[in-house]
Amino acid sequence: MKRVLANVLIILSIFAVSVCAVAKDENGSNSNDGKRSYTESEFHAAVVKEVNKRMIKLGRKEIVNFSRELLEKEHKLSLREMSIEKKKQEVSLSGKGLNKKIGKFQERQSKLLACLNEVDKKKKKRIQHMVDTISGMRPNTAAEVLSVQDAEISVQILGLLDSAKVSKIFNQMDKEISARLQKQYMTMKK
Repeated sequence: MKRVLANVLIILSIFAVSVCAVAKDENGSNSNDGKRSYTESEFHAAVVKEVNKRMIKLGRKEIVNFSRELLEKEHKLSLREMSIEKKKQEVSLSGKGLNKKIGKFQERQSKLLACLNEVDKKKKKRIQHMVDTISGMRPNTAAEVLSVQDAEISVQILGLLDSAKVSKIFNQMDKEISARLQKQYMTMKK
């Protein structure tokens, strides 16, 4: 009950101070020389001072301390709210910057993937050209060419040739090279 009474007294005193300030402002509005403007911190300090005066007149020191604490907490809360709002703006700006960087990264990634696809297409085209060339050769000549070729490329070429042609080529190769290529040919990924 005491707290409710104290809260009501505080609210009434703040209202009274605001009304007094408005009344003084209206009285002094006719003469611009007497008109005074306050900053937010000055106004806050004046409100605290006026509330203290009125509470002391009431004679309860507990209410004075309570109202002072309440005003201080309210002031800290408003400062914290401003700080949070500022942080929200900073996060928003950071998010926009991050989105731009992600966009640039995705653009570079798509260019790189397109480049890699182009390289793969050219490699497949060159291998197909070699397949066409090897398929036109005699098995003995093809065996000589594939024996000195890189094993991986030779296996890819052999994988695209007709199986009858592949068997003839393996028969014409050195047995050691033939065995190594046959082993790779069998484990080749298609």
